[in-house]
Amino acid sequence: MIGLASIERRNGVALWRQIADRILQGIASGDFAENTALPPEVALAERYGVNRHTVRSAIAALTQDGVLKAEQGRGTFVMSRKRLSYPIGARTRFSAGLQGQTSERHIALLSSSTEPASRRIAEALGIAKGAAVIRLETRGEADGHPVSRATTWFDAKRFAGIDTAMAETGSVTASLKRFGINDYLRHSTVLSARHADADDLAALDLQPGAIVLVTMSVNVTLDGQPIQFAESRFPAERVELRLSAGD
Repeated sequence: MIGLASIERRNGVALWRQIADRILQGIASGDFAENTALPPEVALAERYGVNRHTVRSAIAALTQDGVLKAEQGRGTFVMSRKRLSYPIGARTRFSAGLQGQTSERHIALLSSSTEPASRRIAEALGIAKGAAVIRLETRGEADGHPVSRATTWFDAKRFAGIDTAMAETGSVTASLKRFGINDYLRHSTVLSARHADADDLAALDLQPGAIVLVTMSVNVTLDGQPIQFAESRFPAERVELRLSAGD
């Protein structure tokens, strides 16, 4: 059970938003089951150590988002919401991963730049610290809705022009084919979660305090040469990450 200890009163995130996040986490964990009534406001206020007005504001926001539904005389119910399931495996691909769940999938290039590789980026890509890398900021969209945002780095010497390729193709896989890479593998993935920062809030159309699932990954060619280092963020309220042993 998540209680008072998890509410941070001086972290800059409004209390009602933190309570809304705790309710979302409770739904995701099964603590608040779908299609069942949410506990009364007074019980939630006691559970989280806040007043009923704060709980009421959180419930109102989640009702507006379609997570909850208020029924006169019966209470507030958790709606059934199917999240997209994104597989993380040996051949993680944005479009293929969401195939069968959405009709249209696209990666939009938000910005690109060239910068010196930090130690972390250099180690991931197998290049010298300070070597030029191309940084791409992208947003994954499915059926017109943002479902991911990523910051990706490529060796600028090997992949000069990949920003143009991304803008034209809307696909990492299609862009890499222009450089003679017809197949590649996910070498490693590190998973974590955090509150979305201001840029992710705007790009993913999220409310302050929203949680994003984070993957730090390295993709390699079939013979093991690193080609891509990326940090991807997925809104937890829309996407779940599924570890897959297959391709």
